[in-house]
Amino acid sequence: VQLAESGGGLVQPGSSLRLSCAASGGASDFYAMAWFRQTPGKERAFVAFITWNSGMTYYGESVRGRFTISREKAENTVYLQMNRLKSDDTARYYCAADESKGGRDPRGYDYWGQGAQVTVSS
Repeated sequence: VQLAESGGGLVQPGSSLRLSCAASGGASDFYAMAWFRQTPGKERAFVAFITWNSGMTYYGESVRGRFTISREKAENTVYLQMNRLKSDDTARYYCAADESKGGRDPRGYDYWGQGAQVTVSS
């Protein structure tokens, strides 16, 4: 299984951005896919996850109401729509997938992408 993120970039505060994560090989076996983010010197933080079959969604407190996670099963792709971006959202965003556990803890995920940088600055 390989995960590839795309869609990062530099945006101004208040803007929107959409990240994509395409999975190659085995997506149909996933229990959940998630987004985490990380800044230098800090641990990887939970952003959102979605259960692959039922589409149930869960969010971190700092992004709830601004970010939306979704998936397109036919394309083996998960998205993160980010609205009303703030400077605190600046981070490298990682896509993750797991076949059995999922959840808010990064240790629950076996597969990871390389990450996409999101920078929010005026």
